Amino acid sequence: MLLPDWAVLNAAIDWLGHGLWDLSWWQIVLYTLVTTHFTIASVTIFLHRSQAHRAMDLHAIPSHFFRFWLWLGTGMVTKEWVAIHRKHHAKCETEDDPHSPQTRGIDTVLWRGAELYRAEAKNKETIAKFGHGTPNDWIERNLYTRYSWQGVGLMLILNLALFGAVGAAVWAVQMLWIPITAAGIINGIGHYWGYRNFEAPDSSTNISPWGLIIGGEELHNNHHTYPTSAKFSVKPYEFDLGWFYISVMSKIGWATVKKVPPKLRLGTIKPVADEKTLEALIANRYEVMAGYAREMRRVCKAEIAQLQAKGHEAGMLQAAKRWLHRDADKVPASARPQLEQVRAAHPVLDKMVSMREELRQMWLNTNQSREQLAADLQAWCRRAEESGIEALRQFSMKLRAAHA
Repeated sequence: MLLPDWAVLNAAIDWLGHGLWDLSWWQIVLYTLVTTHFTIASVTIFLHRSQAHRAMDLHAIPSHFFRFWLWLGTGMVTKEWVAIHRKHHAKCETEDDPHSPQTRGIDTVLWRGAELYRAEAKNKETIAKFGHGTPNDWIERNLYTRYSWQGVGLMLILNLALFGAVGAAVWAVQMLWIPITAAGIINGIGHYWGYRNFEAPDSSTNISPWGLIIGGEELHNNHHTYPTSAKFSVKPYEFDLGWFYISVMSKIGWATVKKVPPKLRLGTIKPVADEKTLEALIANRYEVMAGYAREMRRVCKAEIAQLQAKGHEAGMLQAAKRWLHRDADKVPASARPQLEQVRAAHPVLDKMVSMREELRQMWLNTNQSREQLAADLQAWCRRAEESGIEALRQFSMKLRAAHA
């Protein structure tokens, strides 16, 4: 029996309003969050950790799923994304960095990060130099790369079919998720605001210790410190959701991890530092210097307490303590005069700052032989233990217990 014209029209309107899935608003929101999380997982596990940094190998099943999902959910080409990200690490925070807030401004990267990505994707020199080793099979050449935006078009059609008109809003959120979280927040805020576990050679920061919303990418300072590590969390209180997924995949044979952050191992205290100690220092230099920073903060806190006990003003020392453990080139020009005054007024802190820089030169001084560097390290430990500063003595003894 044929439906009257008005009935057909009402059915069409009802379908446009609800689609094939007649879900409540919260179910649609949940669907949107789940699908955007698939996209986040695909970016951090496949594009970032596996392809760009080769920190892990993926089985064909998750690898092909991630590629297909990225084609649907982002339209990004693997080779382009990998090349741009590798160039970011190679040219970090220079004029050649494709998306540095230090050179382009935080507002530009935060709000126009996707534009910076698209502009760099057109740079054939970048793609040729940094895009090597990415998938180049038949489906990559003839579908994912050749018809990159047809995937997101297909996603729009699917959303409209499932949810009707509201599917367009779902699609818009899916398409904006990566430009906002990756191009904006990670590339922008992740080099501008947050906390730092390590004195990496750039301004990278950890946005949050709990890498949940962006799959662990929130731990950006950790990543820039150990870029070839498949695991981004390093502290006991940090959580990397991407690493959790990788761990599960490893258990079922879908992922093979190549590298994780190094961990300083301690044994018996050696009579003197030797070449093995030097090797441990260089291999674990960021962790070692993070430990040194903790000692400096402890000494600084004690100095502040002494001043306050004597009724003296400790305001300048309070303000300068955040910069005492930083590399000289990372201290802003406005803070340097204040830092110099603090060092002049507090010989213990001045000594620790000076010896920190001497220790840092151990891995920066590439002109010296291993034998000479080992001798320099021995002399450093001797001076630290004879300095009369308990924090330096304890740190030196710990260093002599380190082994690679």
